[in-house]
Formats: sequence, structure tokens, C-alpha cells
Amino acid sequence: MTADFTANKPVRFGLVGYGAWGSHHARAIADTPGAELVMIAANSAQSQAAAASAHPHIPVTGDYKQLIANPDIDVVDIVVPTHLHTEIACAALQHNHHVLLEKPMAANEADCHRILAAADASKKLLAIGFELRMSRLWGRVHQLIQEGAVGTPQYCLIELFRRPYRQGSAGWRYDRSRVGNWILEEPIHFFDLACWYLSQLGEPTAVQARSNSRDPGRPLLTDNFTAILDFPGGAWAVISQTLAAFEHHQTVKITGTAGSLWASWSGIMDRTTTPQFFLKQGSAATGESWLVDCGGPAGEIFELQQQIARICDAVRGEQPLHADGRDGLNAVRLCLAAEQAALTPGQSQPLAAPH
Repeated sequence: MTADFTANKPVRFGLVGYGAWGSHHARAIADTPGAELVMIAANSAQSQAAAASAHPHIPVTGDYKQLIANPDIDVVDIVVPTHLHTEIACAALQHNHHVLLEKPMAANEADCHRILAAADASKKLLAIGFELRMSRLWGRVHQLIQEGAVGTPQYCLIELFRRPYRQGSAGWRYDRSRVGNWILEEPIHFFDLACWYLSQLGEPTAVQARSNSRDPGRPLLTDNFTAILDFPGGAWAVISQTLAAFEHHQTVKITGTAGSLWASWSGIMDRTTTPQFFLKQGSAATGESWLVDCGGPAGEIFELQQQIARICDAVRGEQPLHADGRDGLNAVRLCLAAEQAALTPGQSQPLAAPH
């Protein structure tokens, strides 16, 4: 066990950030058995008021340093713009808190290493918010691959067709100095899933990519992006996203030597609670296909709560983290390599082994 926890003692969370997704994190913590939300830090007066209204019995502060100084907090959940991740995560770890850090871990590899060093020094847990791994849909795909449903994987497609991004607080998502790039926003989930799905093959060896922007004033914040990751044994994964569309529609397709999988999720937006989704499995031997029961609803709103439950289990020593700091670093590394590869479309760029 990582701390002196009993079955009846809740894991106490402090939440840093109360924007659109921070509010959903707060609700997920409050609704998860065995978790307790004990403090919220929010930057703006508007966010502080919203947090206080939604959680009237929980202290709200405008200074995250007050939150991380609170010894009654076990886990600091960080849901703030990317450029603030390193400072807050390192401070929380140095104050001996476990950390759940929203993706991307950071906007560059150097900052990822700083956060990892802080986690190693503190001997506290560092979880990265790859909640899609917890999904009854996307996680079930991984389970079926592990069970041999497709044989040896040979091809993977992960594609997102969605509406444009919102600006974010003070326009941070449209500012490269604060967001890094848009590959680090949602495609980072897909790089993580691709490596997770094809993990039996080893680490990806090369990447090529293409991208473009609808707005000539922000050519490096790309609306349309596609990358191909090469894996050992001749397999590859295609990761593709467009932000020039409508609603939110995500697809995963996997084929291998023995079968195939097709997963699809559609909603008005990414945080809808009434999506349409399905998972189908096919046999290479017979050509037959059938629907797979996912066992419950799927979508990021649901997966946030499943992620909080997994963090609680990990703090108690009952289960490993769903994704740790090295998973976060690897996904950032691949996103940045794909961004560079897109500057020379059609050319495959070799990938160094993770370190």
C-alpha cells in the first residue's frame, strides 16, 4: 500500500482548475465511492464562484499553493492549461501528494522529465489523464486484442471527426506558447491508444505525418492532421483528426492475422452523456461479424469517474495506475515527432527508443 489506508478511509482529492473539464473532474470525484473532494483551487473569480456554487461545503481558493500546502489532501488532480502543468505538478509532488495530471503531461520532453524526476524523488504516484484506457469501449478493444481476438495486430486506424476547439480560458488553446500544439490536445490520446493496442509488437520505429490549417494566421495550429506510426514486424497505425467538421465522432479499427475489431462513438460533443456507440468483432476465417457487449455506457464523462476509482485503488495499493508518467512522456515524444514529420510530408522520420 502507498499509504495507511483502510477500506473505510476515503482517498482525499484536491482539485486545481475549475474550467469546463475541471468541473467534470470535481463531479467525478464527488460521485466516486471511496473518493472525497476536500478542496478546490480556481484561478478566476468566475471559476471560484462556480465551484463554490456547485460544491458549497468545500473550501475554494484562488491560490493553488494554499491547496498543495493542505496536509489533508492525498491526491492533487491538476486540470489547467498545458503551460502550467510542470510548475503545479512538481510543486504538488514536492509537497508529498500523489498527482493526477491531465494530458498532455507537458508541452515538451524536458518538462516531462522534470515532472518524472519530482515523482521519483517524492516516491509518490504520478498518473496521467489517459482516461480512454478506462473506457468500456476503447478499453474493451484492448482487452479483446490481449485475448487474441485479432491474432497478431497488423493495422490500426484511430480517427476523430469533430467540431473546432473552443478558445479555453483567456484563449489559451489558440496560443502556441500555452497550448504547445493541437496534436497534444486530442491526438495524444490516440498515440497512447495505438501504442497500448499494439504493445505486443514493441515500440514504434518511425513516423510520417501531414497537416494543414484553415487559418493562415495560425499555420502551426493545425485543423487537419494525419500520422502513420510504423511498428516492428511491418504493422502500422494511422492516427487522423479533423477539427473542421461537426459534432464528435471517433472510430477505431484494428485488423490482424486472425480477425478484426471496429469501434465507433458519436455524440453532439465529447462530453455528452447520451452517445451512440458500438463495438463489432469479425473473424478472418469465416468472414462473420458480431456485436460485442461493452457492459455499460462509454464516453469521457463516464471514464473520468472510472479513472478516479482507479486512482483510489492505486493509492490503496490494490491496482496499478492505468497510465503513469512514462506513458505520458512517451505520448508527448510521439506527438512532437509527428509535428516535426509534418513539416516534411511524405518522408518517414525514425523514432529513437524511449529512455
